[in-house]
Amino acid sequence: MYGLKTESSFDASHFLTDYHGKCENLHGHRWRVVAYLEVEHLQEEGTCKDMVVDFGEFKAELRALTERLDHHFIVEEGSLAPDTLTCLEREGFALFIVPFRTTAENLAKWFFDALAERGLPVAQVEVYETPNNCAYYREQR
Repeated sequence: MYGLKTESSFDASHFLTDYHGKCENLHGHRWRVVAYLEVEHLQEEGTCKDMVVDFGEFKAELRALTERLDHHFIVEEGSLAPDTLTCLEREGFALFIVPFRTTAENLAKWFFDALAERGLPVAQVEVYETPNNCAYYREQR
């Protein structure tokens, strides 16, 4: 197998709905996202001959995704009252609403799926909330 790895980071806040501990409160992280691509065979022709994919394209796609979340409040859909969301938006807060609980595990899958949708042969995505703790997602083979 051949593979590539790149990473990007973003700053964002979140909280965990129905969690009983510190993380039920609004808090932020310097999130670090590490993505891995993997193929059995390298490309055979064109400008990307003997490559997994163009590294520039891979880096750009991951950075575009992390930019979407950078300096946003990541909110689980339905976790805040509509008037709370309206107030936050009126005050100019940048919200990123997702249809899942805002755990690192779910964000790893979100990044994985988004890279796969862009046609990249993604093998695994790691999402770090702290320098020492990460969640990852990969599909079973």
